[in-house]
Amino acid sequence: MTLILGINAFHADAAAALVRDGVIVAAAEEERFRRIKHWAGFPSEAMAWCLADAGVGPADLDHIAINSQPGAHRWRKVAYTLGHRPDPRFLVARWRNKRERAGLAQQLALAFPGAEIGARLHFVEHHRAHLASAFFASPFQEAAVISVDGFGDFASGAWGHGQGNQLSLDGQIWFPHSLGAFYTAITQYLGFPNYGDEYKVMGLAPYGQPTRMEAMRRIVRLQSDGTYRLDLRYFLHATQKLPHQWSNGAPVVGGHWSPELEALLGPARQAEEPLQQHHMDIARSAQAMYEEAFFHLLRALHRSHPSDQLCIAGGCGANSVANGKVTLATPFQRVYVQAAAGDAGGALGAALDVWHGLGRSRSAPMRHAYLGSQPAPGEVEELLASPNTCAALEQAQCSLERPEEDALCEQVAAAIAEGLVIGWFDGRMEWGPRALGHRSILGDPRRADMKDILNLKIKRRESFRPFAPSVLEEAVGDWFSLDGEVPFMMQVYPIREEQRARIPAVTHVDGSGRLQTVNAADNGRYYRLIRAFADQTGVPMVLNTSFNENEPIVCTPSQALDCFLRTRMDLLVLGDVLIRRQG
Repeated sequence: MTLILGINAFHADAAAALVRDGVIVAAAEEERFRRIKHWAGFPSEAMAWCLADAGVGPADLDHIAINSQPGAHRWRKVAYTLGHRPDPRFLVARWRNKRERAGLAQQLALAFPGAEIGARLHFVEHHRAHLASAFFASPFQEAAVISVDGFGDFASGAWGHGQGNQLSLDGQIWFPHSLGAFYTAITQYLGFPNYGDEYKVMGLAPYGQPTRMEAMRRIVRLQSDGTYRLDLRYFLHATQKLPHQWSNGAPVVGGHWSPELEALLGPARQAEEPLQQHHMDIARSAQAMYEEAFFHLLRALHRSHPSDQLCIAGGCGANSVANGKVTLATPFQRVYVQAAAGDAGGALGAALDVWHGLGRSRSAPMRHAYLGSQPAPGEVEELLASPNTCAALEQAQCSLERPEEDALCEQVAAAIAEGLVIGWFDGRMEWGPRALGHRSILGDPRRADMKDILNLKIKRRESFRPFAPSVLEEAVGDWFSLDGEVPFMMQVYPIREEQRARIPAVTHVDGSGRLQTVNAADNGRYYRLIRAFADQTGVPMVLNTSFNENEPIVCTPSQALDCFLRTRMDLLVLGDVLIRRQG
């Protein structure tokens, strides 16, 4: 038996993944345990959980891999420093970050005090780890592979080709040019300052028109070889030390854009200011520019690797709007985006790269994302029997039921059809940023007011952000203009025009939906629930959003119950137990 632990550490979205003989057996982000979104630092709790879940200890590990290589591309870094003479604080910050990564052995000793760790340590270049996480987790035996993000190991993108258990890295885009940095700068300029807010720009973009493309094409300049370059006048990251926090807490990153960007686009929006139409137009133009550059790169990749299949990773792999257009805008015909495409997924990629680097047979594909923690036997019943829980449920006027499996799905489907809001907690937690039917809040996609109900009762988020449909895989072609497997909610498809009025709660303003395809083999009870809803209503999907309230997705039964009680959800499914509000 060969055990490989992969980690994403000293960065946002710290995470760990465990691979045993080429099979992914456990994977989780540190934020789920620390309860701080995008938690940055060393993933000690995620690592400990992965080992405990597999019933092994640190001494049993054969290999430990991290998705960073401190000495990578050293001469490029030296050349850049000599040619650009950046702020000395910039150099000190990058040296300190490199030193943290080099101290991996000491961090492991602190995480597992007293343990004898004989595992071999591997430092896997950042984008190679991304490429590995995309291809080796995919169902494809051959594919072109691409990684696009902010920065990692002095690069912002990479591409190559996978064949069986082999993966080539054929080219990269180097610091300071980055589509991720471009998108982050526009996100911050539009008044969304928090790490990871880029998805808000994606949600806002369909409300605008691409009226600022001339300006965007000044900022991002496409090159004849398929790459792109930033006009660095509009950015600060190339020469200045940006404030950042990557250790032991919420990640913080400083402002990327320079005053020149305001001179080009007008005054930046402050976070508390109302959104105006010109903000929406800038969001739409930025998304269009991202797509233009991304598809430009993909078409060049296809010329060098003319495959029908494409695997996508990197932080920009979460741009589900662009991902959904790949088969329309490029020659690629099938697309796979791993469940944790961003930096968390680098933990998995590092482990898979080491496995295949040993010359072993191809790893098993990731068909589902249910790789996280699950309740211990009896944990739910113990929680519900505790005096504090009994008192809280009585005060909230809740009743408990334990129906048989078929009756449970029928009753919950009927509750959704009545317009009730359901908390759904079942089995193992999802790996990656999306709730995929194990830690989800569910609603009726047919109700035009369901978005308002969810935002009033639970989510309290910006009204322009869409909610997603989980749809039976066999029904996708009847409801969407494109067909295919989208198991991890990483692609947006156009909803058929004649169907949009039937499912207004999951139809975005541009007629699209960020779907998750659900099948019986991979999704179990969640499939049976949606099947029951389809039988009752004729609509083979439910509205699905993450089970949380301005926090990381719930991890444990007690967190799910707490979230249910402090919000205004109507019904909670906690494993085999139905909890209903009577008042």
